[in-house]
Amino acid sequence: MPESFFVLSKDNLELAIDEITAISKMYDKFSKIKTISNLVIVQSKTNWNDISNRASFVKVSGQVLRKMSGLFLDEDHFEILKKAETFVCRIINISSNQFNIPELENSMGDMISKFSHAKVKLENPDITVYLIFTNEENFFGFSKRVNEKSRPKKIKNYPHELDWKLTRVMINLIGIKQGETVCDPFCGTGTTLLEAESMGINAIGLDFDKKMYEIAKENLKVNSYKSKIINSDFQELVKISGKFDGIVTDLPYGKSSKTSEKPEEILKRFISIMPKRKKIAIMYKKELGDNLKLKGLKKYDIYRHKSLTRTILIK
Repeated sequence: MPESFFVLSKDNLELAIDEITAISKMYDKFSKIKTISNLVIVQSKTNWNDISNRASFVKVSGQVLRKMSGLFLDEDHFEILKKAETFVCRIINISSNQFNIPELENSMGDMISKFSHAKVKLENPDITVYLIFTNEENFFGFSKRVNEKSRPKKIKNYPHELDWKLTRVMINLIGIKQGETVCDPFCGTGTTLLEAESMGINAIGLDFDKKMYEIAKENLKVNSYKSKIINSDFQELVKISGKFDGIVTDLPYGKSSKTSEKPEEILKRFISIMPKRKKIAIMYKKELGDNLKLKGLKKYDIYRHKSLTRTILIK
């Protein structure tokens, strides 16, 4: 079975590794995952690019070829090199050893040139060939040039709005698939809705604040997205629970949706009405969840600064 590699950002590494695992299992429940530091090797029938496109913290990804000879002598992969006009070699060292990386990259390039008519191109080549060093084992791999998708636009932002990468992570961690529907009952400027639609996922947003509701509408409109937004309190969830497959949201911790109600009371009421048998990922101020002793399948603490840590809870 094909193997893919994913070199992840070391920021929120546990979250990043679990995200790749969740995406891989969503596409192929028989996927096998191996982690070496911030390198994840996935054995799956799913193409590496399909996994990478959904992920938030992937720096480099591609297909693994365990033996260097296979890169040149395997008929299928040799054809890939033969058809490529340009290539570049890259060394990724996550081992404790020290290497002369420029010299190794040049040596690899010379070797490939003997088997291929492709020319070295440092920027945006047809194929990138990787040699990855770890303390356990080394990997050869490659990736084809892929055109990056443009990010959803936002014409209006708001302080403390949900970070798009963390939004995407939460959607992935609960395994919302293309064609399914996610609901954000505190949608704010529409970050969850924008990320969901960019991933081929339908979305419904709720927000009590009329100003936030209008901003979210404008942000959807500029992207020609069709998510439904309702200017309503989060209790609307009870009425529309049959219309979505999961919930992804960031609960208010500064201003609440009702100025007369404290954030901890909102969280308590929200937890009490969350629909059962739904996929749920919520983010909240850590101390609020600790005080309420919230439980779930897994928790991730996201440090912001000395007076603020956010928690992602997967239920």
